[in-house]
Amino acid sequence: MTESPTAPLPDARLPAREPALAVTDVTHSFGSRKALDRVSLTVPAASFTALLGPNGAGKTTLFSLVTRLYDNRSGTIRVLGYDVRRQAAAALSRLGVVFQARTLDLELTVQQNLLYHATLHGMGFAAGRRRAGEVLEQAGLAERARDKVRTLSGGQMRRVEIARALIHRPRLLLLDEPTVGLDIASRAALLAQVRALVAEEGIGVLWATHIIEEILPDDRVVVLHRGRVRAEGRAGEISAGAGTLAAAFLALVGEDAEVPA
Repeated sequence: MTESPTAPLPDARLPAREPALAVTDVTHSFGSRKALDRVSLTVPAASFTALLGPNGAGKTTLFSLVTRLYDNRSGTIRVLGYDVRRQAAAALSRLGVVFQARTLDLELTVQQNLLYHATLHGMGFAAGRRRAGEVLEQAGLAERARDKVRTLSGGQMRRVEIARALIHRPRLLLLDEPTVGLDIASRAALLAQVRALVAEEGIGVLWATHIIEEILPDDRVVVLHRGRVRAEGRAGEISAGAGTLAAAFLALVGEDAEVPA
């Protein structure tokens, strides 16, 4: 019997032997400007890791390399042990991503947006429809499935984008500044949704942000500034010498920091 298109990948429910993401010694330049300079970081499986840095730190460039929008010509990037250059199909099939720019089709319904994405991952219509229902139920948006995306609030659109990123059951989820432009309540709801995915489904998450308040003391944090990793560890450990994470962040990135009041 052939496996259902909606069945989890072979490693989806097993304890991961490999980190969700391992970036080793990656450098990337645009002309003479280095956007990333020998960056190394790890996102363990079933963990929430915050990639913290001011605007222009290199967070989006790193995401573009992990997702193969750019080609990493130095160092290695592995998703669940699969090299994104040499084993691209296996790596990308285990990866879900929510980019900073909104990418939903506003004139399609919520369900149509998800079904289109399911088709890109090789899922049949019936299987895609079932899976779309599952992820929308999980996101608390099942009742909006037949509504056009343009009728949703900003926070609801982000939740749909997360649902879309989960349609193929990835084991690593990348989110690039996902709360930009959202109010406090919507931001809190989005964080709660993503943290639940870590706790309940064992997904590894890399959450790029410049907002200190989104990070909890036990979260893993990678501080990126001007293309270089300045610190990596638990938020509580990084802030220990400075008193608060905000103070430690300011000390690491100086006048380039954007720490909201």
